[in-house]
Amino acid sequence: MDISIIIPVYNEQDNVSLLHSELKKVLNSIKKSYEMIFVDDGSNDNTLKRLEELNRKDKRIRVVSFARNFGKASALMAGFKESKGSIIFTMDGDLQDDPKEIPNFIKKIGEGYDLVNGWKFVRHDPLGKTMPSKFFNFLTRKITGVNVHDSNCGFKAYKRQVIQNIKIHGELHRYIPSIVRWKGFRVGEIKVEHHPRRYGKSKYGVERLMKGFLDLITVRFITKYTRRPLHFFGPIGILSILLGFIAGAYLTWQWFTIGGIGNRPMLFLSVLLIVVGVQFISLGLLGEMIANMNPKEDYVIKKKL
Repeated sequence: MDISIIIPVYNEQDNVSLLHSELKKVLNSIKKSYEMIFVDDGSNDNTLKRLEELNRKDKRIRVVSFARNFGKASALMAGFKESKGSIIFTMDGDLQDDPKEIPNFIKKIGEGYDLVNGWKFVRHDPLGKTMPSKFFNFLTRKITGVNVHDSNCGFKAYKRQVIQNIKIHGELHRYIPSIVRWKGFRVGEIKVEHHPRRYGKSKYGVERLMKGFLDLITVRFITKYTRRPLHFFGPIGILSILLGFIAGAYLTWQWFTIGGIGNRPMLFLSVLLIVVGVQFISLGLLGEMIANMNPKEDYVIKKKL
């Protein structure tokens, strides 16, 4: 199998048939074997019914249906597991991603990239969606160091080895380029055409801002400190202990010169800082023990000769 197209959908009953038709035209024109995997993420409209009809007409369509809405990350992982292609595409099911971009992704993959990320250079979404997205993309670039302009763009192309070496959950699908780059793969980017939504409603909500920010912290932690948690907690603990000892030394000097420090708030602060510092270091040591008790390969072999 040359190409797998993974499409997570949730309440997209008016879009799936049109998307299938547009994809079929493009994929037939490039003359490569392909499959389309629609992952129905617990839709409560007629999306699944429409997909079943498409499956009966076209056996290159496969359908995975969740019992309830588990989220986009779970839908992607299910699609990855079912896919058979050497190049795997992911795209949204709302017709905003243009299938005509597929040959451009393949060309970029041919240049030696392991993951090619879409960049919705001209985006047709309301400001309430585009402005937070720009802010998060800026923040992601600064925190992770991965220079991708539209990390959360659902239109991506992966080499098979990439999907075999990543696991995502929660809202981590937003940061796939950062996770893939951390694994040692080469990440590229192309500008893609973006269309306004024709049918259905956007699944974007304000609550996703908080989830996205928390998962950005998670990404930063797992890409830098997964195997060395003491390097994260240790400096915080050492700084806290150092500040506590400085405060204690100052109070000791005052006790010799002035006396009467028993009721000084700084005395309690000094003790608190030292105790908190010891706790942070202990937490880091426990993390090191857990990391070494569950040894897993944190490397990816790209080639063997």
